Amino acid sequence: MGQLIEFTNNNPLLVTGTLLMGLAVLFYELRLRGRQVFEVTTAQAVQMINKGAKVIDLREQKDFAAGHIVDAVNVPTQDLAAGNDRRLKKNKTLILVCDNGIASGRQVEPLRKAGFENAYSLSGGLSGWRRENLPVITD
Repeated sequence: MGQLIEFTNNNPLLVTGTLLMGLAVLFYELRLRGRQVFEVTTAQAVQMINKGAKVIDLREQKDFAAGHIVDAVNVPTQDLAAGNDRRLKKNKTLILVCDNGIASGRQVEPLRKAGFENAYSLSGGLSGWRRENLPVITD
């Protein structure tokens, strides 16, 4: 124990850096775990869609027209954040989709705080959906 105290006294920058890196890793892991609660896999999304979930595509209109999940609704992120879209029902299960799952992941928590308790993000976004060879339609 005496050697640990002596080492800490002789190397304060090294000890401080190690502690800060440990805290950064802990924070990152906790953030990831919290985010995964609101994410669904493609298989889970298919089950939810079959039970009546509504797919909300957050991508630009041109990207949406180039290919989207069947029966998906294109809602711009700014309208979603403002809650201006009448197609969104608070009691309905919503699956948010973007290109890779990052933008939709960011939108889930504010949407849940606004009263949409059954809002989820599609893990991997439309790219993950396509990797699983699931159907995509074009306008």
